[in-house]
Amino acid sequence: MEWYLPVIWSLIIAVAVIMYVVMDGFDLGIGILFPFAKEERERDQMMNTVAPFWDGNETWLVLGGGGLWVAFPRAYGVIMPALYLPIIIMLLALVFRGVAFEFRWVAAGSRRWWNVAFAGGSTVAAFAQGVVLGGLVQGIDVQNGAFAGGSFDWATPFSFMCGIGVVIGYALLGSTWLIMKTDGSVAARARRTATLLLPVVIVFMGIVSLWTPIAIDRIAQRWFTVPNIFYLAPVPIITAAIAYYVWRGLKGTAEVSPFLGCIALFVLGFIGLGISTFPYLVPPHLTVWQTAAAAPSQILMLFGVIFLLPVVLGYIVFVYWIFRGKVREGEGYH
Repeated sequence: MEWYLPVIWSLIIAVAVIMYVVMDGFDLGIGILFPFAKEERERDQMMNTVAPFWDGNETWLVLGGGGLWVAFPRAYGVIMPALYLPIIIMLLALVFRGVAFEFRWVAAGSRRWWNVAFAGGSTVAAFAQGVVLGGLVQGIDVQNGAFAGGSFDWATPFSFMCGIGVVIGYALLGSTWLIMKTDGSVAARARRTATLLLPVVIVFMGIVSLWTPIAIDRIAQRWFTVPNIFYLAPVPIITAAIAYYVWRGLKGTAEVSPFLGCIALFVLGFIGLGISTFPYLVPPHLTVWQTAAAAPSQILMLFGVIFLLPVVLGYIVFVYWIFRGKVREGEGYH
């Protein structure tokens, strides 16, 4: 097998996952912040900021999951049974969130309940994604190439902590999105909320950064041995610098830089997790080469991705450009 094919597919899946986390993260964050809006008109304004984007943002989840299934079927066959329950909960919550998004506009008499469904679906989906992340990072019990653990191995304090951290992180991303896309009371409240959430998110990132090397020797070896510690030191240093940059923007009058800075924080956090786990796709047992599909299958699917990925990226740029600017009270695309 060509050694580089699994590496290329790992990068493709990594890009799909981080694109999903960033792009669906801010609209899930809108749902998480929904209960804190004072009036229905504010909720309308919040929801209208993501109306043109939210369903397209989820296509990256399809690419990530489909890419794993096609390019790394052995990993897919281990990860799915190990994390089946939180993954199903996540998917059902996303479906519920989508239904609530559409029904809220037409069911005026029951809008209050659809508000609850939208906020609940967004929060549960975010929490489940964090649990899946925590369950994967802490490791999966594999014997003879198959999942050998129990149905609730993922249910640990670490995975629940990751779930809470993702909910708070998405809320931060959503609040900085509102700063950029709205004005008036919604933007003012979003700025106050983001200012409160940023330190909490940094604390959670710090906890994960310390918990994983303390609990898992291979991660400690990756980060804290010489010369790795010198090569990898820029990651936490840059993260701290960007966090300060976001804080300055939130305390001032910046509108775009807090959102872009939060995206950078998510990307750096994802890079840190990648450094901790690569080349394992199913930590700590199966690498990307051990779980990869046959080379002809990977090459065939790679041709499809090469042609389709630029089209998807171009469409995203086009949509975000068309619907640029602020969404003011009473305006909307729905």
